[in-house]
Amino acid sequence: MKKSFLTYEKLLEIEKEYETPFHIYDEKGIIDNAKELLEAFSWNKGFYEFFAVKATPNPHILKILDGLGIGADCSSYAELKMCEKAGIKNIMFSSNETELEEYKYASKLGAIINLDDITHIDYIKDEIKIPEKMCLRYNPGGVFKLGNDIMDNPKDAKYGMTKDQIIEAIIKLKELGVKEFGIHSFIASNTVTNEYYPYIARMIFELILEVKEKVDVNFTFVNLSGGIGVPYKPEQEKNDIKKISEGVKKAYDELIKNNGLELAIYTELGRYMLAPYGNLIVKAIHEKHIYKEYIGVNSCATDLMRPAMYGAYHHIVVLGKENMPCDHTYDIVGSLCENNDKFAIDRKLPKIEIGDRLAILDAGAHGQAMGYNYNGKLKCKELLLKQDGSVKLIRRAETLDDYFATLDFSEFK
Repeated sequence: MKKSFLTYEKLLEIEKEYETPFHIYDEKGIIDNAKELLEAFSWNKGFYEFFAVKATPNPHILKILDGLGIGADCSSYAELKMCEKAGIKNIMFSSNETELEEYKYASKLGAIINLDDITHIDYIKDEIKIPEKMCLRYNPGGVFKLGNDIMDNPKDAKYGMTKDQIIEAIIKLKELGVKEFGIHSFIASNTVTNEYYPYIARMIFELILEVKEKVDVNFTFVNLSGGIGVPYKPEQEKNDIKKISEGVKKAYDELIKNNGLELAIYTELGRYMLAPYGNLIVKAIHEKHIYKEYIGVNSCATDLMRPAMYGAYHHIVVLGKENMPCDHTYDIVGSLCENNDKFAIDRKLPKIEIGDRLAILDAGAHGQAMGYNYNGKLKCKELLLKQDGSVKLIRRAETLDDYFATLDFSEFK
């Protein structure tokens, strides 16, 4: 049974100061999970997690992780700027179709540049000082399937280089002064299995050995990227980070250690680090009885786009009714003028009454971050439930002044 970390009693206390809707994050859950990751990979003395900022771009979240020795993986100028403002020093810059100004800014901050394409070498070589340490993104092509739940199609993905391009890029970058190299790859998202990371680690390790036979290169790290998922559905089993790490270590010992090499393992997890520790809290404000039963809430895809965008499942808990039978069937819907603005379809839930508060679970990653302003809807506030039980506002709700700030109304006055 999936539950919210937020109790009904705590919600009533919070609502004395902060009205729904809001995103709320569990500081204790975030810290405990991060510590578990660091402990699992402690066998690798160079292990480092670069949190994927795109998942939950909030400086307060970044500082919690920074305090645990976790850096940031950025993919845009804005994310780099946020890290600079938050005082985050250790940055991986993983971008694609990247503007020159973004490369310049990443270089200024001392970020490790994860180069997405070989043509970008000529794009940047005369514009920035090429660092001595760089990462190259590898696209293995093909179609990958592991178990019953991982399916991806790298050959159709816009990211990364071929094996031959990796070798050519290394030769060119060495001529430009690069002394240390890393390989990065990402071929599947939200994998709920313990086999994905060991699989991709073995793939990268084998690539490194093959490349080293063809060119003199000093590999010092591998970036396993993200891809470790979370169990959005109640019937899914949670990934075991210890077993995942053990699988990576087995591949490392066989292919890297046994060949007299040593590499640091980097990760850039986002969803795994934050998704379970964030809830979107909404209120039931309407009910509709036509061909189906609908509950309208005071939020919409502006605050959580995943269900509308690609039918993603998010478990819903009616706070205060956790022990009541789920004997009613509803579509839980928002107010956008689009029929896909639904948080749940044909969902079995307890009887919902106007005023009930619903916790939409696993919204801590790719929730607020993916919001947009269609229909002029405004993104809600973000709260942090701290370890001591207090609650902190870490992002205010958007206002109409924010929405209109980029428009010029002067000629209409």
